[in-house]
Amino acid sequence: MSLPDPTPPRKLSRLGLYGPIVALVLLVVGFSAAWFWARGEAETRMDAGVAQLKRAGYEISWKDRKISGYPFRVNINLTEANARHSSGWALEAPLVKGQAFMHAPTSWVIAAPEGLTFVRPSAGPVRVTGKLIRASLTRLTATPPNLSFEGVNLVFQPTAGAQPFALSSAERVEFHLRRAPSEVGAEAGVWLMVKNGKAQLSGLLGRVAGEKPVSIEWDGRISAIDAFRGADWPDAVRNWTTAGGRMSVKRGGLTAGDALVGVNSGNLGVGSDGRLTGVLDVSLRQAPRALGVMGASGALPLDRAVAATAVAEARTSGDLARATLNFEAGQTTLGPVALAPSPKVYDRR
Repeated sequence: MSLPDPTPPRKLSRLGLYGPIVALVLLVVGFSAAWFWARGEAETRMDAGVAQLKRAGYEISWKDRKISGYPFRVNINLTEANARHSSGWALEAPLVKGQAFMHAPTSWVIAAPEGLTFVRPSAGPVRVTGKLIRASLTRLTATPPNLSFEGVNLVFQPTAGAQPFALSSAERVEFHLRRAPSEVGAEAGVWLMVKNGKAQLSGLLGRVAGEKPVSIEWDGRISAIDAFRGADWPDAVRNWTTAGGRMSVKRGGLTAGDALVGVNSGNLGVGSDGRLTGVLDVSLRQAPRALGVMGASGALPLDRAVAATAVAEARTSGDLARATLNFEAGQTTLGPVALAPSPKVYDRR
């Protein structure tokens, strides 16, 4: 009796053998094509943004631009980067690094690892270095985009021949700009924090603070933010004002040694003359001393400093004085006393 012949083994399918390899090759080719497309898009949009800023009065330049990061990131490194406005303000950095991941191409992290320099129109450049100087930028097509800045252990050093800057150092500086949910129209939230700053002792702030730290906080909401558009800064502010744009202040304050200016609430805008308008409800600690320093240093006319001191003393309960700062008709007043011109938001043309 003979046994039946065994069934011969099936030959391996070539599709099963080569299919995974082909799929891997197609995946690599597809991902590579996507990366080079993203690289080209980043370059194109960056150039278009520079051209748009140039029409608004800005000059953006760099010595060299390198785009890398394949396969999972898009890295943009700029050497000797400069941003200048026709008003005289400028920002310079020997190296700027930007990075976005392929899965989130509109979310950028930007760093200045070698520090940066900002130039004031009349006061001159200030060199800024620190342990960390970086920013994040997301939702690029929104108005405004989400922007965050973070600086740790910063040192501010005016260059030779420049005027002093209010701070010589700060433990931490943060700034955040966010589109905010609102039931009454488009709004943006603005938050600023300076922690444990050291005042320049030759300046007014230094005379008030002495050797003690200076801290700043500001939390506000900007209404009608969609109207904040224009060919340049003055046009954008005017368009925003025409649309009824205002800033409501939730809280704020400046602590300089024992002196305190606390903002409890407020509502601010911009007048047709380009100056700040509105009112702030403030709490003042050590107000007589601070106002006395302002009078002695010439920051305020002596008679106005004396009158403002009398107002602060009359409204003091304990160690705090409650008062209002009004910005109206181009003037800043503490109660009924005119202190100085209202801060200028833009120059009229």
